[in-house]
Amino acid sequence: MKNKKYLAGKHFVHIPGPTNIPDRVLRAMDKQIIDHRGPEFSEMAVRIIDNLKKIVKTKNHLIIYPASGTGAWESAIANTLSPGDKVLVYETGHFSNLWIDVARKFKLEVDVIPSDWRSGAKIELIEKKLVEDKEKKIKALMMVHNETGGGSQKGLMLPPGIAFNTVSPKALEKYRSATLPKYFWDWEMMIENNKNGFFPYTPAVNLMFGLEEAMKILNEEGLDNVFSRHTRLANATRKAVEGWGLEIFCNCVESYSDSCTTIFSPKGIDPDHLRSVILNEFNISLGMGLSKIKGKVFRIGHLGDLNEVSLIGVLGGIEMGLSKVGYKIKKSGTQEAINYLAH
Repeated sequence: MKNKKYLAGKHFVHIPGPTNIPDRVLRAMDKQIIDHRGPEFSEMAVRIIDNLKKIVKTKNHLIIYPASGTGAWESAIANTLSPGDKVLVYETGHFSNLWIDVARKFKLEVDVIPSDWRSGAKIELIEKKLVEDKEKKIKALMMVHNETGGGSQKGLMLPPGIAFNTVSPKALEKYRSATLPKYFWDWEMMIENNKNGFFPYTPAVNLMFGLEEAMKILNEEGLDNVFSRHTRLANATRKAVEGWGLEIFCNCVESYSDSCTTIFSPKGIDPDHLRSVILNEFNISLGMGLSKIKGKVFRIGHLGDLNEVSLIGVLGGIEMGLSKVGYKIKKSGTQEAINYLAH
């Protein structure tokens, strides 16, 4: 392999996820392992589950799996449904199609509401489907509310490796009659063990250290302030895109994301080449288009341990990259973002 040149300065990770990880979280994970069946871990796990319920605003059971977000999807299906059950999926993008794939692997009947992926789920179309289902054959509704699936590596600012289910009383009732096979994903085993701060198998111990520290950070900033910050940074990103004269993939303002902005590449410019230039010249990682929008778009993640100055640096790098690949920008999108953030 060719020697890679050294790029000075921080590597800016602006894919939809994993997101930038605070140094405090990295340091929290950088310590010796402890016995996951001992008292220290048990006390920590109980604290984490209780505090995480507050973060996600639930009083229901919360289950933590050593897995990616895809594992959480599979768990939700395996614990609530039976072979042949009918489910309704709203096609909002690549990750909603993964829901469809998982459901079909479990021999479920999948009814898909198709879309062009450029807007959020339309409630009236879902309502129409449910009203038409006179025999109540639809047992579950599956939706992905964003252009990226959930997991520890997104808003919780952790490395990948932890996934979550929150389980309502209604979902737990469905669990009692569900006949899909499950062992690793079994809710009852997890809930029973979690009562005393334990797991039925080995948890991701050091990621749990990081999770506890990440929640401390979120609470120190204040959840409402976290959400406001991401809205503000997302709006600034869209101001930049508008300044460059580019088109946002989402064509519905009400569905704009506070975690990720997807942008059509300029005509005649390969977005993956653009991403490569920006990575190799300015040490910035941007997200790629997936499945049917591959080779058409690039994505800017603005979630995680990120502030105004970090975002402006990234937008400046993208602007320089656009110039390097021959795109004549309409006006400085970076300056437009600065103008927005300066108020």
